[in-house]
Amino acid sequence: MQNIDIKSAVEIALSEDLNGLDADIGDITVNLIPATQTITADIITRENCVVAGAAWVTETFAQLDTDIQLNWYVKDGDALKANQPIVRVSGNARRILTGERTALNFLQTLSGTATIVAKCVKELAGTNTKLLDTRKTLPGMRLAQKYAVTCGGGKNHRIGLFDAYLIKENHILACGSIRAAVTIAREHHPDLSVEVEVENIQELHQAIAAKADIVMLDNFSLDMLKQAVLVNKGQCKLEVSGNITIESLKTLSALGVDFISSGALTKHVQAIDLSLRVITTSS
Repeated sequence: MQNIDIKSAVEIALSEDLNGLDADIGDITVNLIPATQTITADIITRENCVVAGAAWVTETFAQLDTDIQLNWYVKDGDALKANQPIVRVSGNARRILTGERTALNFLQTLSGTATIVAKCVKELAGTNTKLLDTRKTLPGMRLAQKYAVTCGGGKNHRIGLFDAYLIKENHILACGSIRAAVTIAREHHPDLSVEVEVENIQELHQAIAAKADIVMLDNFSLDMLKQAVLVNKGQCKLEVSGNITIESLKTLSALGVDFISSGALTKHVQAIDLSLRVITTSS
């Protein structure tokens, strides 16, 4: 995984709230509070979840006021129960309340991804099948969401268009054949993994003959998947993709496929219900 530019992501998020202005000008509501007022508050989860995003929360408050203190009760990847505290925040009331929504937005989104991934990974327990994410991520949140996937116990597919080949239908048509596409890929970047997406058993035969590293079985029926496993005989790694549900994971993994990939892990994000609760105030 590439280095995640958390600093820039937080700067953009805070600028959305503050209209690019200094916090004293941009947040008109907190100016109702005395400038010297301090508070201590807990961020808690209102539902069971797997937490992810601590670094984004820390960076949010640090950009607003380096004197704000954070005491983490948990770490990324921990499974939490409803109403469990996540972190205690202490410091200037204005700056904490200015950063509240930005911090929660990062934490609730990334924890949402980690939580659904953890539920799916649990369904695959005891098998050799790994759960993969895809490139179907929120714009600007690619690396953050892929990090959250790992917090939930999943694995990252390619990060972008640069670190592995995924040869799809249109690439095959433009290159002339699966064999031609794979051959050119090997010539250009012999060190990178080459994956071919196929839509039927005939194309699977072609991908195997071309010696692809991984073959993605796209929207195969259960009967077609069973046939594909028999045809492949371990020659290539097999990845199942398309219309994956948590209910289908056990059945799919029982076929003996190597990977199951799902775009829903990162594109159908259901944020975790979090809140910041003030514990004490002091002037």
